[in-house]
Amino acid sequence: MKNKVWNVLFVFLILVVFLCGACAPKPPPKDKIRIGRAVSLTGPNSIIAKSASIPIYDMWVEEVNAKGGIYVKEYKKRLPVELIVYDDESDHGRMTQLLEKLIVIDKVDFILPPCGTLFLFGAAPVANQHGYILLGAEGGALKLNEYAAALPYFFAVLNFADTQMPALAEMYKENGIKSVAIIYIDELHGVEYSSTAATELEKRGIEVKMAESIPMGVKDLSPLLKKAKALDVDAFLAFTYPGAGSILAPKQAIELGINFKAIHVNVAANFDWFVGMFGDAAEGVMGGGGWNRKSSPEAKEFCDKFIARYGEGAVDWWGHLFYWAGVQIFEQAIEKAGTLNQEKIRDIMAAEKFDTVLGPTWFESGRLAPACHPGEIGQWQKGVFEVVAPKEKATAKLMYPKPPWPEPKPEAAKEK
Repeated sequence: MKNKVWNVLFVFLILVVFLCGACAPKPPPKDKIRIGRAVSLTGPNSIIAKSASIPIYDMWVEEVNAKGGIYVKEYKKRLPVELIVYDDESDHGRMTQLLEKLIVIDKVDFILPPCGTLFLFGAAPVANQHGYILLGAEGGALKLNEYAAALPYFFAVLNFADTQMPALAEMYKENGIKSVAIIYIDELHGVEYSSTAATELEKRGIEVKMAESIPMGVKDLSPLLKKAKALDVDAFLAFTYPGAGSILAPKQAIELGINFKAIHVNVAANFDWFVGMFGDAAEGVMGGGGWNRKSSPEAKEFCDKFIARYGEGAVDWWGHLFYWAGVQIFEQAIEKAGTLNQEKIRDIMAAEKFDTVLGPTWFESGRLAPACHPGEIGQWQKGVFEVVAPKEKATAKLMYPKPPWPEPKPEAAKEK
């Protein structure tokens, strides 16, 4: 009798479990992953955005959708990606408003970052407030390190001042550079880079004879270039943006015939269009980042794929490899989590290693581990942006001193 009762109870319990499972809420139908971005399509920042992360994200979406989307176990299928992009017009306040709109009103599944150090610094708290993962792209603020514990959903993928400037300063010391002049944009990027550079240079006995801030809309840098020349510095450093001095500084130095033994143009020299703009005058100019086809087989494969998509002259030799690694991590983390739940994906991104175009790749306290960086400083040498620092990752030795600017070409004689 007792056995019969237990058998009945057992059958009853199985039936309850079955019915509860049948009644459990199922995930709502899903036919795509909607990803939103507020980014500078117009205004000063657009020069960087259109050359750096925009081509990467467009290519990634195309590649993902070509294979049917990202596989999400929760939905038992691949979900294609839809990218929703708003123009923040290079306005910081507008960017944060649009980011809120994407999250609260549009209810996108994920977001992508804005362009620029200051903009990234403003976007990270908004994303974390709503529990949204935010990959970094163009820009990196050391200030974010102070808030890392309070920003668990932010993942910086780019190398910036605290790894680049020690490498640059050490290279300068090893090559006998004794003094420098610095100009910097009066914005978070410029302030952090210039102060970090000054600290690292002075640690190594290199004198910073000039450090001058410039406004976003600067039209004439000739007084500062002449001042640096009068101070007889070995190196000239510009921590600026293309729309705010990075193009103007070398352009006016050429026009004035001012030759420094070393010149570093932090955001501009890393783009292929810099060589297209300056031609032979780009030889020996340095910039941030640093990778090329020689960095690794994976770097060569990515480069060939990118050029096949966008053509020669479109590569960013600082950020592109990092940004591609970022979306590779993001895609792999979604598939490992098997869900679109931000917290679960975030936990995987924070704790695990991933196979990316950078090789084995991982984050440390919300930042890409320095061991994953392919290089810190690059220099144009015979049409290649060579990695010149740190030494252990260099693809070429530093060219120092850099060649003088080419002589201006005489105007062709007019036909009579």
